[in-house]
Amino acid sequence: MLKIRLSRGGAKKRPYYSIVVADSRAPRDGRFIEKVGAYNPLLKKDDPNRVVLKIERIEEWVKKGAQPTDRVARFLSQQGLVKWEHGNNPQKAEPGRKAKERAEERAQREADRAAAEAEAAAQPAPEPEPEAPAAEEPAAEAPAAEEPAAAEEAPAEPAAEDAKEG
Repeated sequence: MLKIRLSRGGAKKRPYYSIVVADSRAPRDGRFIEKVGAYNPLLKKDDPNRVVLKIERIEEWVKKGAQPTDRVARFLSQQGLVKWEHGNNPQKAEPGRKAKERAEERAQREADRAAAEAEAAAQPAPEPEPEAPAAEEPAAEAPAAEEPAAAEEAPAEPAAEDAKEG
């Protein structure tokens, strides 16, 4: 099958395309039958040199059965050679099978967790038991609190005695 398509040329980050007639099995930038135009996307949209077409040759190839690709069909429709319509694929944004399965699993986990939380909230909370070790802890802390006070007082007494002697 013959295609009228773009063949990329130009340097890195500086694209330039030739519009060619090629076998659909040939590589994009490889062998082609005839060059029938050029497309320079770096030029402004209203520049006449942005898209250059050999209209007579394209008409002949279309009569022979060459099919333009989507992008080339846009260019040709502006010249009135081919009727081009914007594609419509409503399933394009729909997630795939695996993504749908993951979403269903996630929804099931959320529902299970919500049911578990509701069940836990419905049951009365157990009353806390009085803790016996809690009574022992203040007794252990009391002597520790007295020791720093005794340490502060001890140096104060010898200083007072030195003042009396001197």
